[in-house]
Amino acid sequence: MPKIYEYLGIIFFFYSNDHNPIHVHGQKGEFESKANFIIENGEIVEIEIVNIKGKKPLKDKDLLNFKIFVSTYHFQIADKWKAYFKENKKVKFEVINRIK
Repeated sequence: MPKIYEYLGIIFFFYSNDHNPIHVHGQKGEFESKANFIIENGEIVEIEIVNIKGKKPLKDKDLLNFKIFVSTYHFQIADKWKAYFKENKKVKFEVINRIK
């Protein structure tokens, strides 16, 4: 399970056996949500936040921070997905304290 980011206590990661479409999980404590990237013609056109069956979704401020982070870092997340799943490369874990 490669962890790729931490932001305001939310851990952003991929499951090692994950599947398409490109997406990222966000977890804080016992709460977890997922952001699916909708891609058309090679470009991210939408980010869909979804609940995960059997998991309690992120709530309130954490969910808002998850959405803000993913909308800001979606290109970097997609690049890390491609590096890990398509190129079999390790991805660097980064702690982000403030969104630029």
